[in-house]
Amino acid sequence: MWTVDTFISIGLCSLSKNLVTFLHRARVAFGLWNMSKKIQFSVLISCLVLLAGCGSSSSSDSNAAKSGSASGGKKLEIALVPKGTTHAYWKSVNEGAQKAADELGVTLDWKSSVKEDDKDGQIQVVENFVSQKVDGIGVAPTDDVALETPIKDAIAQGIPVVIFDSAIKDVDVPSFVATDNEAAGKLGGERLAKLLGGKGKVIMLRYMQGSASTESREKGALEALQSNPGIQMVSDNQFGGATADTAQSASENLINQFNVGGKFGVDGIFCPNESTAYGMLKALQNAGLAGKVKFVGFDSSDPLMDGVKAGQIDALVVQNPVKMGYETVKQLVNKIKGQPVEKRVDTGAAIIDKDHLTLPGLDTK
Repeated sequence: MWTVDTFISIGLCSLSKNLVTFLHRARVAFGLWNMSKKIQFSVLISCLVLLAGCGSSSSSDSNAAKSGSASGGKKLEIALVPKGTTHAYWKSVNEGAQKAADELGVTLDWKSSVKEDDKDGQIQVVENFVSQKVDGIGVAPTDDVALETPIKDAIAQGIPVVIFDSAIKDVDVPSFVATDNEAAGKLGGERLAKLLGGKGKVIMLRYMQGSASTESREKGALEALQSNPGIQMVSDNQFGGATADTAQSASENLINQFNVGGKFGVDGIFCPNESTAYGMLKALQNAGLAGKVKFVGFDSSDPLMDGVKAGQIDALVVQNPVKMGYETVKQLVNKIKGQPVEKRVDTGAAIIDKDHLTLPGLDTK
């Protein structure tokens, strides 16, 4: 049996369309022809208050969807896991990520192992973020195979993952944000070949096995150098390792190997990242060879820029780590909100030298 309350509840569902019709139906159904104007006015005000509350709720939900809030008003929590945290390069990535987080209204967690060769440490960081049930994770894999399982586990638990800086094997992710590393390495190789006039003996100090980004750079540089018949690669199988200190030690060994009878038997050097370039620069300085051999490095930091200004580094291939961090957070938030996501974001690279120390939008700190 219908009551007055039941009828009013049903009537409220269509009230937004026609309040007058609702009140008329109530009077007809229950014979309330003598309902005073005062009572009618009270009912009308109550309905308007209820509708206003519904509108306010809808507006709040809409605003939450547009901002970085998750359901219930909680801000989205985005975690970024770089290869390491000590190099200037990663600090620039963090700067861009934080800028995006501030603009989009999300919380950013930035954490990784200290050393870039600590695969187990990076895996543990990713697993911890998965356990914390963050809303999205960005990963720059230290190793393109070792990080496969924890990344797949995150995806299986419904946490979107975006890969940045360095590729991962056998994992389908919504977006990969990085430099075109092979093309960037080719830029470096071409510049070194030009500096050498297409002939001479060259060494390459590689970075670390399993690092997809630097392996692509090394490949691109080698192909560019070896396309010149007059260039001889006298060493391209030595690794600098994860830190500038280990890179300096490896560089010193190479210098000693080719420094025979006080004559350095190398004409050109290529290094594929910040730590190898800085380690090589220090070794050349200590050996009194800085500025006496053509040298092209990769990435930018204050010491490397000082080397360029002093004529001890002939050129650097620079990336845009600030953009990389920014785009990683942006693509993650878009994925979480069901908005369009770019499958591949190329953040760019270019050459700087003593005559061109700054380039708009690129990392030349």
